[in-house]
Amino acid sequence: MVARFDDVALGLGKFSAETAERAKRLHVGLPLSTFASGNREPDKEVLILVRRLAGRGLIEYRLGRSRTEDLVVIEPQLPDYWPRLAQLGNADTLALSRFAYMRRRANEMVLESPRAGALFKFCDPRIAATLALLVTPQQIKQFRRQQDFPGLELLALLVDCQILFKTDGDGLRPAEGDDALVLWDFHDLVFHARSTEGRHANPLGGAYPYADTIAPLPAVRPPWPGTRIDLRDLSSAAVDAPSPTARLLRERHSTRDFDSQRPITLAELARFLDGTARVLSDFKATLDHGGDGPELSYTVRPYPSGGASYEFELYLAVDTCEGLPHGFYHYDAGAHALVSIETRGHQLDALLKGAELAMGVSAAPQILITVAARFGRVSWKYSSIAYALILKDVGALLQTFYVMATDMGLGGCAIGTTNIELFAKMTGLDFHVEGPVGQFALGRGAKPEAPR
Repeated sequence: MVARFDDVALGLGKFSAETAERAKRLHVGLPLSTFASGNREPDKEVLILVRRLAGRGLIEYRLGRSRTEDLVVIEPQLPDYWPRLAQLGNADTLALSRFAYMRRRANEMVLESPRAGALFKFCDPRIAATLALLVTPQQIKQFRRQQDFPGLELLALLVDCQILFKTDGDGLRPAEGDDALVLWDFHDLVFHARSTEGRHANPLGGAYPYADTIAPLPAVRPPWPGTRIDLRDLSSAAVDAPSPTARLLRERHSTRDFDSQRPITLAELARFLDGTARVLSDFKATLDHGGDGPELSYTVRPYPSGGASYEFELYLAVDTCEGLPHGFYHYDAGAHALVSIETRGHQLDALLKGAELAMGVSAAPQILITVAARFGRVSWKYSSIAYALILKDVGALLQTFYVMATDMGLGGCAIGTTNIELFAKMTGLDFHVEGPVGQFALGRGAKPEAPR
């Protein structure tokens, strides 16, 4: 059986004629209860088919008063989302997560959260208004008295998605079952989850969404009116004989194609990491914060970091490197060592393939460096600007990578997208505790390229 959409064909496997016939009814909807727990072989086959479709993000789920009247449409944001009902009792007290938000999408109202595996589209706006009352914690037995009470099934689905949570009144900034969430501001977590790949179903990357709407901006800004001071004569000597640093900056460019016959060596990789990311020294300081403050630890590394946070960890997906086996590694910056991390299935290949697609080339990079942030290193200190500081630090680190690669005669390329869900599965780390904020392809360039 093959699924076709947007000129793409996906093989789904072999199924019986009865299952194929029932699959035709998916465009109008199949009640989950009719086969989800059935023991008949055709029911099991349909469940397998639906699971495979769901794993590719091709299934949505609906709650309604009847087969023809939808109240809520559930749109998966994670490829492995499957609706589950949390266990609820009338005495439970529910509240909206502080990361949940409702917004207008075209002419629809949707409820979503960066923590959720799905978003909820309301066909009846009164349901959205009723759920908004849960900004104040309420017992279910009291909430059920609302005229437009959405029903226990919807509440259970929302709790499972962490849009609603059970609470016992644990303050205005609750952990919501995860202490690491206390360190996150709302806008930072939304930005992290929605500006990366893996935890949403929105278009991503160079889709040129406004090509038919508005003209592109020019590469160079039109000059301001006013007195002009010409600097060219003053800098002509530097142009003719640039300093070593200026020369490196001018020669820096993105390399997307690598020499498959001459991979980077382990010795070169060691020198690259030593020059860009190794811990050079460390020290401790006591926080002066209205009395006895905690003792804080700091490091010094080759690149700048806001507040000396140095929140980054480097993870290396190695495709080809002379002296280093194909695999996934963590760079211990303090010990200047690589530690192998075991991954499952095709996760490593998927990570390398994602970089290949992002660069628009036909082969994986020799080494893919994923820059992951330990978010709490920054958000413990900074309010409102934590994630913005992390992204500024990423820019500084990536430029450091570029300059070092150029100095060593290697090629490198910053990559604009990262799959935070794939990384979470490979490392076992929650996406909001330590997760990707940048990637860099590294290796020996196949041939000189024009800057771009």
